[in-house]
Amino acid sequence: MAVLRTERLLLRPVRADDIDALHAIMRQPQAMAYWSTPPHSTLAETADFLDAMISIPSGEGEDFVIEFKSRLIGKAGLYRFPNIGYLLDPAFWGRGLATEALRAVIARAFEVHRLPRIQADVDPRNAASLRLLARLGFRETHRQARTWLVGEQWCDSVYLALDQPDCSAVRTTA
Repeated sequence: MAVLRTERLLLRPVRADDIDALHAIMRQPQAMAYWSTPPHSTLAETADFLDAMISIPSGEGEDFVIEFKSRLIGKAGLYRFPNIGYLLDPAFWGRGLATEALRAVIARAFEVHRLPRIQADVDPRNAASLRLLARLGFRETHRQARTWLVGEQWCDSVYLALDQPDCSAVRTTA
């Protein structure tokens, strides 16, 4: 699997020894507020997530952990083509790091994997994520109610897409 470098970030394949750093993020209610699962209360939950990242079959997806100044601060990738996903430690929000990581992932998806389209599923309450994806050129395709049962609460979805010809925001500002 590839390693991606941006101006400030290293995106690399996940390793088994990333468990503690991932768990430190995934146990935070703020980080997981709009995720498809509640915050991880046990290391075993994070281990299952890490194992799923490691075991993505080649040709079906590509997921990376994000390092900033040699510290693991999140993950970004296409866990299953063409679906993009990302998670960032709240301590690093507001610095443009998610945008920087996603630009690298999107460019690779179109240039290397030749995907015609990338899709995203976002909780409609996650205004920051919707703004981020809009800045990258994603457009809403539709909405659906009660798509994720997170803990004991049903959550809705906003579906967005970025077609390869529409990705000029990624290319011109990367």
